[in-house]
Amino acid sequence: MSPAGCSHVNGYKVDNWKQNLRVIYQCFVWSGTAETRRRKAKSCICHICGAHLNRLHSCLYCVFFGCFTKKHIHEHAKNKRHNLVNSKFICIGEKYTTWEPTKRELELLRHNPKRRKITTNCTIGLRGLINLGNTCFMNCIVQALTHTPLLRDFFLSDRHKCEMQSNSCLVCEMSQLFQEFYSGHRSPHIPFRLLHLVWTHARHLAGYEQQDAHEFLIAALDVLHRHCKGDTINDNGKKANNPNHCNCIIDQIFTGGLQSDVTCQVCHGVSTTIDPFWDISLDLPGSSTPFWPLSPGGDGSTVNGESHLSGSTTLTDCLRRFTRPEHLGSSAKIKCGSCHSYQESTKQLTMKKLPIVACFHLKRFEHSAKLRRKITTYVSFPLELDMTPFMASSKESRMNGQYQQSVDVLNNDNKYSLFAVVNHQGTLESGHYTSFIRQHKDQWFKCDDAIITKASIKDVLDSEGYLLFYHKQFLEYE
Repeated sequence: MSPAGCSHVNGYKVDNWKQNLRVIYQCFVWSGTAETRRRKAKSCICHICGAHLNRLHSCLYCVFFGCFTKKHIHEHAKNKRHNLVNSKFICIGEKYTTWEPTKRELELLRHNPKRRKITTNCTIGLRGLINLGNTCFMNCIVQALTHTPLLRDFFLSDRHKCEMQSNSCLVCEMSQLFQEFYSGHRSPHIPFRLLHLVWTHARHLAGYEQQDAHEFLIAALDVLHRHCKGDTINDNGKKANNPNHCNCIIDQIFTGGLQSDVTCQVCHGVSTTIDPFWDISLDLPGSSTPFWPLSPGGDGSTVNGESHLSGSTTLTDCLRRFTRPEHLGSSAKIKCGSCHSYQESTKQLTMKKLPIVACFHLKRFEHSAKLRRKITTYVSFPLELDMTPFMASSKESRMNGQYQQSVDVLNNDNKYSLFAVVNHQGTLESGHYTSFIRQHKDQWFKCDDAIITKASIKDVLDSEGYLLFYHKQFLEYE
């Protein structure tokens, strides 16, 4: 065999064999943990007999799986003349059945002449919202939610099974709202039913006074979570893989786990708790809370994809501060579970479980006994964000002396892409909310109540930023 490889194998290769191999490894092999590999392996079955053991092979011409024991991979190679296969699969787990449309669904598709093809310049899903009297705080959150990919897929596939009166169910109204947004209509929508239900189920938001968009987001997620508990995303009876242990669509998408480690300064015993969260609230420079300039990029370097100018603050800075160890002091002694005495301690927050959608709340509104004001500090934020440095697993690796900043471009478990930004203009007493929405990759639009206009990436990144919505770049099949 020559250094270039076997000439016979080279003769069998097709033009796109490398792409096929990449698809196989992305879908069935590459992963961050052993548990993830085991989950992916459940999808590897022989396409003829359904076996998931029996020395499974994959065809590199058409991404076909066939078992070696019953010669199904041989039959495929003979019939299709596809002679290049990959045999490095050790597959375990349950049979995975691919989805196919039913006869009824096919019939509906044939008789629906208004089917729409989604192209890169398609504007379907973009629709303005009428301001019903200081309701811009609601409109900008609705824009972010209706452009959350998995939430959109859930509602447009009619997955909600209502267990309450439809005229009082917020999930039913959101489902109708998604239908309105993606109907193709261009005129602004009037969300009066949504506003009425919000007033009904979150009475602290009732009235025509300006409300906080962040407060509305949390209230909306809470009501949606309570109203869609009967909608199970996983039908296999397993406990949901999120800290709320709930299978509803809201917890599946938005719930993460925040780990709190309290370390005794005497015996170094660690007490750990994990709490669910829907968002992360971050302190800003200029607030009454001391802020440390933690970024190493003060000389103009780039950190986590953020353009870091001298003296400016980045989202990474805020996350570093949020996850740094904090000395609780002598006035806040905690009884240690190891040495059973009250001692000074340190507390550190890290991410134990990341949500599919990560929402960061920049704390721009400061309320205290002495002052009420808005903090206008500019915070630069990236289009793509890697959360690996802020994970609990990264902290444990550092403590064991094993941590190295990952340079593996294939390790995408903790990488996110920006898809929505909510901004606030004006003062505490007189302000207005708008939002930027990503419609397609690198295509952004500004939503100002009923008015939708094209926006540039620079417009988005130069904005002040109040709520930042990031979506995981890669999702694990469960």
